[in-house]
Amino acid sequence: MTVAAKPLVETARRPLRGGRRFSLDWLGAVPFLAYVGLFLLLPTAIAVGGSFVGPNGLTLSNLTAMNKSYIVAAFVHSVVLSAASALLGAILGAVLAYAIATGNPNGVLRRLVTSACGVLAQFGGVTLAFAFLATIGLAGFVTLWLQQRGINIYANGIWLYELSGLVLVYTYFQIPLMVLVFLPALDGIRPQWREATESLGGGTWHYWRYVAGPLLAPAFLGGMLLLFANAFSAYATAAALISQGSIIASLLIANTLTSEVGLAQPGLASALALVMVVIVAVVMVLYTQLQRRTSKWLQ
Repeated sequence: MTVAAKPLVETARRPLRGGRRFSLDWLGAVPFLAYVGLFLLLPTAIAVGGSFVGPNGLTLSNLTAMNKSYIVAAFVHSVVLSAASALLGAILGAVLAYAIATGNPNGVLRRLVTSACGVLAQFGGVTLAFAFLATIGLAGFVTLWLQQRGINIYANGIWLYELSGLVLVYTYFQIPLMVLVFLPALDGIRPQWREATESLGGGTWHYWRYVAGPLLAPAFLGGMLLLFANAFSAYATAAALISQGSIIASLLIANTLTSEVGLAQPGLASALALVMVVIVAVVMVLYTQLQRRTSKWLQ
């Protein structure tokens, strides 16, 4: 090092006034913080503020209206839809993830399945609704093929446009999401644990009951909570399938915001959105706690 370079190095290492050194490391997080503030914090603040605004100024009527029967029914349907699709998606996704985990970790099949799950987990909205309509809709090719063989899947009603139909459609993208969430936990299970169980005289039941089961339970429950939040906040797929009515909370918010006769209630829509934010926040806090417990033995 030259003599002229030494003062520059000493100046760079010298702390600023007050004994602190100014760091620019936080600049890398600015895009992420801007994204969170613009798309998460700002909409939440708007929903909170709008909940207390009515046609005549500040009011609590939007929040007190949450006990109306049609609003309660919409939230109950949303919870039932989210819980049913999360349970089905978690069970089927966990089985599929286990089948993948038992195969070759570097095989082509695993890469293909995980890549497909990454795409299908984001496959929703109008495209997913159209896919189901073209497949098992009233004029879908599977529906017509079954009718030619004397099987009418809509003999007891057009269930595809009801809550049960939404459960089926939502489960379609819940399964691949569960595979992506649950597969790392399965990869964390070491073969030595099964060998240790067998060396102690235990069988398959004992291994899953006392070793693998308790270890995978937090990851499974956490994945199911994530699926619940994913289904609870979904809107586009249900809106494409159900053009009329407010069967779930997200559709109720959309119908409350839009009105052809000037009866829109943006304050009530903000209050509904605030309730949904609170429910999702509680679910995600529980999911975070379960993920922390899972990460302890995955390390």
